[in-house]
Amino acid sequence: MSKSPEARHILHSGYFHPALRKLQTPNVEISPHNLMFPIFVGNNEKPIEVKSMPGIVQYGVSNIEECLKPIVNKGLKSILLFAVEYGIPKDERGSYADSPRNPVIQVLPKLRRCFPDIIIACDVCLCPYTNHGHCGIISKDGVINNEASIERIAQVAVAYAKSGAHIVAPSDMMDGRIGAIKKCLIDAGLGNRVSVLSYAAKFASGFYGPFRDVTKSAPLFSDRKCYQLPPGSKGLATRAALRDVTEGCDMLMVKPGLSYLDIVKQTKDTHPEYPLFVYQVSGEYAMLYHAAKAGAIDLRGVLEEILLSMRRAGADCIITYFTPVILDWLQIRSKY
Repeated sequence: MSKSPEARHILHSGYFHPALRKLQTPNVEISPHNLMFPIFVGNNEKPIEVKSMPGIVQYGVSNIEECLKPIVNKGLKSILLFAVEYGIPKDERGSYADSPRNPVIQVLPKLRRCFPDIIIACDVCLCPYTNHGHCGIISKDGVINNEASIERIAQVAVAYAKSGAHIVAPSDMMDGRIGAIKKCLIDAGLGNRVSVLSYAAKFASGFYGPFRDVTKSAPLFSDRKCYQLPPGSKGLATRAALRDVTEGCDMLMVKPGLSYLDIVKQTKDTHPEYPLFVYQVSGEYAMLYHAAKAGAIDLRGVLEEILLSMRRAGADCIITYFTPVILDWLQIRSKY
């Protein structure tokens, strides 16, 4: 018969009760403030189901109030907007990105009026609007023109800010875009009214497929590996975050989430004073959804485990398409 362990080696006594387990997991709980809901918005008259992301719909400018109201009533605190528009005129500089006809620019005043307490972030990028599908402006030799790209990105960011965005979130990964956006916001008198959320550590990932299918934003030639981070590079992730902090960003992001939790921790440890977002991207959503539908996993148990791992790694806010489902769970939990 084995000897009993020393008292200091007995761990079970510290978490046999739910209240004690709560004490053992400080600051990693999930609340509505820790969630941001990414939303696709177009000019469609009725909500359209996203085929590559079952359970997700594309809202329209005319119906978004009706669709969002039940989710807001559940405790929704923040959203991230992406415009979806089929058949739009695309050109080399992405002119439609800041057109008055752009669904995001159209819907921002309405959202501010209908949901005054919701924080509204807008993704800023050119890829859905350029005729080549890249996130910046292309030179004649087929290479990104970084200077022209950040000038254009800053123009789009200011247009969203003027229309009512609380946060502009550039996802293009061009060098210098944070500084360019900040300067233009200040010049427009919006420097103290609009925050900049940097997609600081955005990796060239295979998890973006469903999103690109929805937004029709896949590049027509080559790929984005020259301006999105190599999946194995911790060093470039460190430098990218430092670059954007130096240029004046207000918040940082790591994208995707589950495969890059070491980068989440690294970024939070290096810049603890900055709120850190992590994006559970479309491929992660689809993977979990289909696994649960096939009976391979219990969605709630696995998703809660993943969310806690993101919080444990250092994420302050999780951008996830599961937000409405999680808010349902939180409401049920609060009743007990």
